[in-house]
Order: sequence, then C-alpha cells, then structure tokens
Amino acid sequence: MSVTIDITGLPHERIVFCPSPLAELGAALHALSEPGHHAGLHGWATTTCAGLKPELADRLHEADFMWRSTRSDFLLTAQPRATLAEELDDLDRMDDEKFVGAALEISCNSQYGEGVPSPLVDPQARCRVLDLAAARGPRQAAFVERMLADPPGTRAWIRRLLEDCDEAFFADTWNRVRVQLAADARHKTELLRRKGLTEALAAVSPAMSLEEDARGTRIVVDKLVHGRTTAQGSALTFLPTAFGRPHLFALHAAGWQPVVQYPVSTRELAGTAPVETVKLRLEAVAHPMRMRMCRNLARASYTTSELADAYGISAPEVSRHLAVLKKAGLLTTQRRGRYVLHQLDVTVVARLGSDFLEAVLR
Repeated sequence: MSVTIDITGLPHERIVFCPSPLAELGAALHALSEPGHHAGLHGWATTTCAGLKPELADRLHEADFMWRSTRSDFLLTAQPRATLAEELDDLDRMDDEKFVGAALEISCNSQYGEGVPSPLVDPQARCRVLDLAAARGPRQAAFVERMLADPPGTRAWIRRLLEDCDEAFFADTWNRVRVQLAADARHKTELLRRKGLTEALAAVSPAMSLEEDARGTRIVVDKLVHGRTTAQGSALTFLPTAFGRPHLFALHAAGWQPVVQYPVSTRELAGTAPVETVKLRLEAVAHPMRMRMCRNLARASYTTSELADAYGISAPEVSRHLAVLKKAGLLTTQRRGRYVLHQLDVTVVARLGSDFLEAVLR
C-alpha cells in the first residue's frame, strides 16, 4: 500500500522544500497529546505540559482531534511563510466549507482521497462528524456542534488558541528548531538541483521513491494506507519537521495541493519480551487487515463502528480482529458512555520492533 503523487511534467522549480511554523506547531501539539508516539520528546513534552496554564490545557484538550489521531489538512500548509502570523492570515482567507471540512476530519475516512463533502452543506457528512465527535467525549462533541453552528466564531477561537500556544511555549521552541529545519530544507533543495529528485527523495526518507514509466512520473510514499493525488498544474511542498518522527505525512485530499511533512531527526526504539509473547503478537499483527487497523489504533482510540466505516467492512468482522489484537495484549480499551474505545498500546508495540511501529505511525 502507498500514497502516490503524480508529478508528470512538473518542473523541479515547483518542488519546494521549506519549513513551516504552522506545520511545526501542529506536530508539536500532536507530540503533546500523544507522547507515546515520540519517545525522544518525553522530556520536552513533560516540561511543556507542566508549564501550561490550566485554562490553555483545557482548550487544547477540547480541540485536540484536529491534531491527535489525524492532522487537519489546513495545518500542513502548501505555501510556507516566515512567521506563524502570516500563515494564520492565509488560513483566515480560506472559505468556511473547506476549513470546516478539514478541521472536522476526525478519523481516516475511507473516502478521504476522493473528496468528502463539507459537513456545512452535506447532511450525511454532518451526521458523521457529530457521531465521531460524540465518541471522543462531551467537550469535543460540543465543540463540533459549535463549529457547525458558527464557523466564523469558532475559526476565530482556533486562531486565538494557536496564538496562545505560540506565546506560551511555541515561539521559544520554534526559535530553537527553525535553523535546523531551514538548513535541512536548503540541503534537500541543493540535492534536488545538483543530483536530481531520486537523490533528494532518498535523503527525505527511505519510505519514498520515484517511479517513471510510459504512464508518467510518480512519487510513491510507502504507508499502510492507499491514496492517489496529483501535483500536475500546481506544485509539491516538502515540510521538514523536528517534532514529527516517526510520522511521514502525505496530504493527498482531493482539491488540495499535495504536501509531504517529513522528520529530520532519528530515534531508535528497542525492547525485549518472552518468545511466546512475541510469537503471539507477531501472529496478531501479521494479518493484512489487522496491520492496517493498527495504523488507526496507534493514533487514537476508535470505536468498532468507526473502524468498520474506515475500512469498509462489517462491525462483527472488526470485532473479530480486535479480539485477536486484545488477546495478544496489544490493545487497551475504555468505555465512554455507550461507546467502547480501543487503542493500540504503542509502548508494547514498540517492543516488537521500531520498524513495525514506524510503519503504522508513518
């Protein structure tokens, strides 16, 4: 499985490597909400969370579905600016339907790459996001209802939240990492100019490759998800991130310019477990469908119906796969009202091997 970006005929000058403060803030917020994904950032996350004012921490929790399980597409800007304020100004110019549709893409919808109607205009999409939000908790449900009822007011609330994060911790963080990110972007740009796209992609990630044949030229991003998009007639933007590893994001939504966010640092995870336990767990994740489910479950808690919707299979079939993963000790579950939420225990999965963990988080 992979995400394919068609770049047939795209001049190399329209392939851009550039850091983005908004994208890096999105990565940092994800690291705060899911520290188990980012072992190397444990100290930073702990210190930052401890320093947050309770009111700001509460607002971050209310809106965290925009960066926790998936990354809202508007956080992966296709036209990076020098400052966060400039990128937020660009967001303000986005129309409500596009903004709200991106903000409320709470789970990896199976129709994501085909283009999902905005919940502002489509009743079915509206019911779906309300149901997904309800599974996240009453605060998230109320937030989604508020956004659907008052998009301009909620958008202003989101901007203030991001500005308050910048004042509280991100401005200092950005000053520390932006030089590294800018240097990486310059290096990749020079590789592209001097040695070509194949060399530049290899330097970005071993999970990326270039394919050329009679049908055209494509960048292939090796991920446990299937998607296709095109940069023909537009451009392709690569955003380096210091907070993103092991995630490798490839924005491939219909109607959006493709963007790839790639990590610039490395970190190895290791561990041990009894042989019989390892055998049971490897057998559990070896099934193709369960491996795909692990991609979602590693990012956030999901209900059975959400997984059925994401993968186009029946709820009983999802339950059978979840039972196998749970028996192997790879899942945690929690009940929230009438919902039962399942999530992959990334700490346990990390002990199976960093290659598998990075594949499902990529």
